[in-house]
Amino acid sequence: MEFLNALVAILNYVVVPATAYGAQLALGALGVTLIYGILRFSNFAHGDTMAFGTGITIIVTWGLQALGIGLGPLPTALLALPFGIAITAALVLATDRVVYRYYRKVKTAPVILTMVSVGVMFVMNGVTRLLIGVDEIQFADGERFVVAARAFKAATGLDEPLSIRTTQVITVVVAGLVVWALFWFLARTRTGKSMRAFSDNEDLALLSGINPNRVVAVTWIIAAALATTAGTLYGLDKSFKAFNYFQLLLPIFAAAIVGGLGNPLGAIAGGFVIAFSEVGVTYAWKKVATYLIPNWEAEGLMQLLSTEYKFAVSFAILIIVLLFKPTGLFKGKSV
Repeated sequence: MEFLNALVAILNYVVVPATAYGAQLALGALGVTLIYGILRFSNFAHGDTMAFGTGITIIVTWGLQALGIGLGPLPTALLALPFGIAITAALVLATDRVVYRYYRKVKTAPVILTMVSVGVMFVMNGVTRLLIGVDEIQFADGERFVVAARAFKAATGLDEPLSIRTTQVITVVVAGLVVWALFWFLARTRTGKSMRAFSDNEDLALLSGINPNRVVAVTWIIAAALATTAGTLYGLDKSFKAFNYFQLLLPIFAAAIVGGLGNPLGAIAGGFVIAFSEVGVTYAWKKVATYLIPNWEAEGLMQLLSTEYKFAVSFAILIIVLLFKPTGLFKGKSV
């Protein structure tokens, strides 16, 4: 029984939250790696694109709730998500036309485009705060739990509870569907094949008759969809606060680089590597050790780092990868 209690504790506090968090990071990292692989610059405005898209989704969610429209046990935000994606896609396309297109035309260095994206980041951050404010917002409605702690304890007779939130299940399911749709699009459609060809060799793609403006536009639309979806799922699972999405930029870039920048499969793997590392390192393992080692009491919490320093884990992993394997786990483009 003690072993089962330890296993449930690990599932409840490490595996389940890290899986949901990893799916959110994977979607965010996919957007980053797509921009880097096709447009060839690191988009530092991606975190605030997530914040803007989530903010629009929340505003539409409030409107739907005011009209009495919902999805029953599921969050109303899922119904508002397509509106958030559409408005965010329009914003990034307008930003590309007003800002990025000139720098592509003059063939500026990628580092210049990266610095330009920092400026776009500050503007988008300000717009998001004007729209939605700076307070923490909880916008998840519907059923709260798929598995409730009290019901689990009553059903199993174990001392350790297990709770799985509806938002965690929705995160994994939606992320899986989005990843499948993206890979199908890139592998099976003509536009997707054009994007892959443009990423592999821009000059050869242009000689083959591929329209670069179309490739750029579709790339931004997909990146906006990924950012809005990732941001909304993160906000549903935890809460929305504009500044939190700026902080998410570090683990998202770490995930993209760990997996291999420019490699979509690597972005997914990197998201889960970062998520499980952050959660595992900041979890207090005392309870698990107590279950596994009878009649032994640990002096401390057996916690390697406090949760306040979880982003330090991402930073440390990022530095190690940049030093020893800059192409990442799946041999993406060197950073």
